[in-house]
Amino acid sequence: MTRPATTIAIAAILGLLAVIAGAAGTHALRNTLDADALRTFETAARFQMYHALALLATGMLSMRWQIRALTIAAALFTLGTVLFSGSLYILALTGIGIFGAIAPIGGICLMAGWATLAFAAFRTK
Repeated sequence: MTRPATTIAIAAILGLLAVIAGAAGTHALRNTLDADALRTFETAARFQMYHALALLATGMLSMRWQIRALTIAAALFTLGTVLFSGSLYILALTGIGIFGAIAPIGGICLMAGWATLAFAAFRTK
């Protein structure tokens, strides 16, 4: 099982990077990207922050609930964030459309993370 501190540290790093990306999108990229690319970039940053917070909650819950499903949820949130937000960042910055096809895989991982977190909650006494 992943240590709660590791999960929380990954959540903190993803949250930090989401703030940096959001600031970059607002300030540095506003005059560089077209409106569609900027919206895509902002969506990536927003979803990254949402799931950094979900990962943080998962790490905190794993200190209290000793259930393997939380480790799986944490892995799904991490992988989903990297695939979803990462592919959207690359798409927005490069315009290479194939990266848009990776985002749904990340989205499925994120949805599975939420479902696994719900499963963990129902399994806890």
